[in-house]
Amino acid sequence: MTVRLNEFQQPIGAALPGWRGAQLPDARPLVGRYCRIERIDVERHAADLYEAYQDAPDARDWTYLFVGPFDSLGSYRSYLTSIAKQADPMHHAVIDLASGKAVGTLALMRIDASNGVIEVGNVTYSPRMKRTRLATETMSLLMSYVFEELGYRRFEWKCDALHSVSRAAALHYGFKFEGIFRQAIVTRQRNRDTSWYSIIDSEYPVLRSAYRQWLDTSNFDGQSRQIRRLADFIVQEDPSRKSD
Repeated sequence: MTVRLNEFQQPIGAALPGWRGAQLPDARPLVGRYCRIERIDVERHAADLYEAYQDAPDARDWTYLFVGPFDSLGSYRSYLTSIAKQADPMHHAVIDLASGKAVGTLALMRIDASNGVIEVGNVTYSPRMKRTRLATETMSLLMSYVFEELGYRRFEWKCDALHSVSRAAALHYGFKFEGIFRQAIVTRQRNRDTSWYSIIDSEYPVLRSAYRQWLDTSNFDGQSRQIRRLADFIVQEDPSRKSD
């Protein structure tokens, strides 16, 4: 990499003469082959989501989240009502196109359009969504929206440093680990160290190709089991990631 120097012979960052900032997310739905991502709507989504979350055998999925678990549909509706109109975090439901029902939620958040930085967070997938093509296609749709349509330079994922499942998911989806912010948050009356992950715009084309190949119907057998892992396609496109 060529190092740029200013008039004082100090190293400085790459020039971005055409940068005018990214666009703010809007309310348009994102539609794929298996799922649709749309803004949270209490009347359309609350009952389906609450039902889907009830499929879990216990409340462990809520341990590292800021809210939940919810002991009734009414309490969950109240929560959705409080977040539905927020612009940041901007909460979305994930709809399974096969059933037409909402099966999970997530948010675009910490939106910094002037610097081109945006985060996906509050990821709350029900058992109906976990380890399915819907889950992976959801991230593919978000990346396409963030990088190609809105023009962001950086897409972030953050989680509790003790949340091994979320940390593994970040790496699975192609995010790169950047470090741990110690004693970053106090939540549920306990300390949280926060693990940071990101994808930058120059890395996105490799991931776009890998996701397309993984999601292709030819990558699944007659029982809908994957033939090759997403990680295999990512390394195929970028061998330097073999050690990630």
